[in-house]
Amino acid sequence: MMNLHSAAAQFVTLAAEGEEHGGNHNSLNPAVTGGSAFVILLLLLWITTRFNRDR
Repeated sequence: MMNLHSAAAQFVTLAAEGEEHGGNHNSLNPAVTGGSAFVILLLLLWITTRFNRDR
């Protein structure tokens, strides 16, 4: 049981340190990341529909 307690304490410490830095990298723009994910998903949908022409 002591291992679980020490692991939980380490996670709490790690989470508290993450709040100071904000967690976001300067080069990550949410609009670009979301937009590129949307375009990739649309491309995958288009590819899937091309292979499934019999329906």
